[in-house]
Amino acid sequence: MPKSTHRPLIARVIFWSTLLVGVPVGILAFAWLLTLPDVQSLARHNPTSTALIDHRLAMASKQGRPPSRRWTWIPLTRISPHLQRAVIAAEDASFFSHEGFDWEGIKDAAMENLESGEMKRGGSTITQQLAKNLYLSSERSLLRKAREALITRSLEHHLTKGRILELYLNVAEWGKGVYGAEAAARHHFGKPAAELTQDEAAWLAAILPSPLRYDPLRKTAFLTRRHQRILRWIHKVPASSPTSTE
Repeated sequence: MPKSTHRPLIARVIFWSTLLVGVPVGILAFAWLLTLPDVQSLARHNPTSTALIDHRLAMASKQGRPPSRRWTWIPLTRISPHLQRAVIAAEDASFFSHEGFDWEGIKDAAMENLESGEMKRGGSTITQQLAKNLYLSSERSLLRKAREALITRSLEHHLTKGRILELYLNVAEWGKGVYGAEAAARHHFGKPAAELTQDEAAWLAAILPSPLRYDPLRKTAFLTRRHQRILRWIHKVPASSPTSTE
């Protein structure tokens, strides 16, 4: 068969192969995008639950334990500025300057994990953690990471930094069945979130990566070192950081 006959045949095979594979994949991708949450509504409404809370309650039920959910929603203006700055310093120092992803933080975390040979840091921003807490399961997969990235970008696009911080501080886990700054302040220090001192705020920020391990608040050597570092880092958070959702 002449070369000139081969070329149209090969072209047709490539065309139909691409069409048969590409169209179904495109349809699946479009359907997947349609299942992403409507984060725009968070600008006006507070969530009534989160994926993390639902998971904890389901696990308690499965294990035959009584469900526990201590959760009181409060506006950002009623959360101590000390706690706001402590959490930013501990979890996401560049929160007010990035658009959802801290690429330098991700690089530094990857280098630290590579050097230590284990996963010590995740490099997640406050916005990424909010996306996980609100909407995602605890599974580790590329698909879930892709959803996390899309939700993170959407949160940054539709909400102000102040609103993102308000949401995060109200849904973060701070102990066994303890969610949000108000419940955390009352559970660990017996006072409202508005009255937290800088020292108390640093302790709460210190336990965020492992809130269940340190509930009740156990001032171990590791946690004490982290607390002291956060107290030093707090002063690097700009004093002009917004403390309202406006």
